Amino acid sequence: MSRARLVAVLVGIILVLGLLVWLVGSVSQLYYSIALTSPMLANLLLFLLVGLFAVLAIVLFYYALQFTKPTQKKPLPTVPVEKVDAARENLRAVQQQIDQIEDEVTRQALASRSREIGESLSRREICVVVFGTGSAGKTSLINAIYEQITGQPGAGQVGAPMGTTIAESVVRLQLRGLGREILLTDTPGILEAGIAGTEREQAARRLATEADLLLFVVDNDLRQSEYTVLRSLLNIGKRSIVVFNKTDLYPQEDLDALLTQLQQRLQDVISAQDIVPIAANPQPVQLDNGEWLTPDPDIFPLLQRVAAVLRSEGENLVADNILLQSQQLSEAARQQIDDQRRQQAEKIVDRYQWIVAGAVTVTPLPGVDLLATAAINAQMVLELGRVYGCDINLERGKDLAISLAKTLVSLGVVRGAIELLSITLQTNVGTFLVGRAIQGVTGAYLTRIAGKSFIEYFRRNQDWGDGGMTEVVQEQFRLNQRDEFMREFMQEAIDRVVKPLVRE
Repeated sequence: MSRARLVAVLVGIILVLGLLVWLVGSVSQLYYSIALTSPMLANLLLFLLVGLFAVLAIVLFYYALQFTKPTQKKPLPTVPVEKVDAARENLRAVQQQIDQIEDEVTRQALASRSREIGESLSRREICVVVFGTGSAGKTSLINAIYEQITGQPGAGQVGAPMGTTIAESVVRLQLRGLGREILLTDTPGILEAGIAGTEREQAARRLATEADLLLFVVDNDLRQSEYTVLRSLLNIGKRSIVVFNKTDLYPQEDLDALLTQLQQRLQDVISAQDIVPIAANPQPVQLDNGEWLTPDPDIFPLLQRVAAVLRSEGENLVADNILLQSQQLSEAARQQIDDQRRQQAEKIVDRYQWIVAGAVTVTPLPGVDLLATAAINAQMVLELGRVYGCDINLERGKDLAISLAKTLVSLGVVRGAIELLSITLQTNVGTFLVGRAIQGVTGAYLTRIAGKSFIEYFRRNQDWGDGGMTEVVQEQFRLNQRDEFMREFMQEAIDRVVKPLVRE
């Protein structure tokens, strides 16, 4: 109990005791005066007064207990339950995805990130990230905020050349009335030249996407490159405040014009109140007497806006960010699994294209007819389906292979492949071998297009997409005409198909 509350209780007790002494004396006099004339009436009055005193004592005791109870601590803020549940469900699904990843390093990295997000579900901080170009004054801003809130000077290097902030730095702050601690993070500058600059920008963008609240610092009108970066962060739902720094360098007219221009450019993505002008590190000013005076940082409007956003939206910002991070991790795991499956599927296609080439070369057909190799391609479809977790039977695989073979013919892909490969073969193979070689090589090439098309079919959960099978086949035919692919394909075709014919 606090000292003030203890004094109040003691004073109250003394007053109550004084009143009780006076009341007992008064009641005694009243009782004796009535008892002289009517003892029964005096006893009834005494009984009523004793009962009243008992009730009063109970009431006083009850309220005294309530008064002396220790003040209950204000409950810690909690993020909205439905969003936390969604994040937890996402993380459970992500773990199932991670278990499917074969690469040990990637699996461990994603599992570690999953644990970090899981731990953040119960964290008590709000992550505010300061983001922008190296010359915008991010470190100056963090120093000014730190000094304004704590009364202690900031530790960041101010006025340093671009590229000085090579890694994130974090300070911890507490805003009055906010139940969470603030982690204020400085980031490397973006849009810097060179490989090192690109690497620092990637690190800064990663931190920005993990922020609960983003302070995007500029010192002039937005360049297109800055606008593109900001727009990409806003598109993923990142809550942002645009901080217009170094306002002390502009005449008032120019400053008003720049602010208006910024508000107009961003009016469809950021409200005007979230574009805040400040001067985090004002330049010294020469007084009339010749002395130089360095004004105090002018960041109060930004602190007001940040405090208002965090107090009104803080819990939702934390919840939204946790959900976003879990969704991004899920997408990263899905992409890794997709790459893994694609590599496995392409090995299958590569194997079957040369199986078909061998079958066609050994048993020449009147023209290149993929329907004759439908049984081989059906087996390829089954193996591709298993890679993508799709359970289909041989009959279904054969139907798909025949349908795609007919599509290749109807689109003129077979004729186009024969013409393309004939020209290439004639420059590498003797004329007497071209006739036999063209069938085997074309069979391999068309099987490759069919296999690549089936990979897309299974990647889309057994769906050809809006354009149907036709569009997928046309796209694969286009991709497999590229010069770099054709050189490698023809070299392998000569080794696998033509050279065995020569040895015969």
